Amino acid sequence: MILLTDKIYLLEKFSGKGGWTFVRLPEIPPGQNTPFGWVKVCGTIDGYEIKNYNLQPMGNGRLFLPIKAEIRKKIKKQEGDYVHIILYEDRNPYEIPEELELCLLEEPYVFNIFKAYTDGEKKTITEWIYSAKSEQTKAERIAKVINDIVDKNPRY
Repeated sequence: MILLTDKIYLLEKFSGKGGWTFVRLPEIPPGQNTPFGWVKVCGTIDGYEIKNYNLQPMGNGRLFLPIKAEIRKKIKKQEGDYVHIILYEDRNPYEIPEELELCLLEEPYVFNIFKAYTDGEKKTITEWIYSAKSEQTKAERIAKVINDIVDKNPRY
């Protein structure tokens, strides 16, 4: 893996209601041949491990790293605080969580369709499933994903 940065950064927040908390990363250039210049990274934020994360474009040729509320709570930091960020370029394909993979494999053609999705699509679906507050909701979301794939891709 290629080290992109290992520095201390200031946590900032976009103005307005619901503004994201983020870190500017001016030394990392936008990705070539990637949607929106995204750069897929893995690493740590104050020791908190991140995987399959995309650096986002600021619109001025620069990138930023959004810092989710979940991460800020774990590291006990907020806007105005400094964080130690270590990032590596992540060239590994997206890994489907084992539990989800086992459910998808119940219908091999559903699994193959899911596997053919882009890493971004797989990540979005997986994050939605695993953001559920209960096991019941998580199971319902997995079933919905499977049913949606079947409905959109009939076998016959």
